[in-house]
Amino acid sequence: MRAMQSRYTVSIRKTPEGYTVWVPSLPGCASQGGTEAEALENIRDAIREYLSVVEELNSEGEKREVVLET
Repeated sequence: MRAMQSRYTVSIRKTPEGYTVWVPSLPGCASQGGTEAEALENIRDAIREYLSVVEELNSEGEKREVVLET
């Protein structure tokens, strides 16, 4: 069985402490690392955890639709 792949664009910034990385399409999903490689590995873990929490929250409660006029 082949694992499913998802791709996310991340933003990364060098800081005095190492690297900060975040996912613009997942608000609040961010991580850091001492090296760029470490930061990218850490953001993979953060994305997995983020999506796990979203899935859990989406399975609870009643659902409604909201219309937004722009």
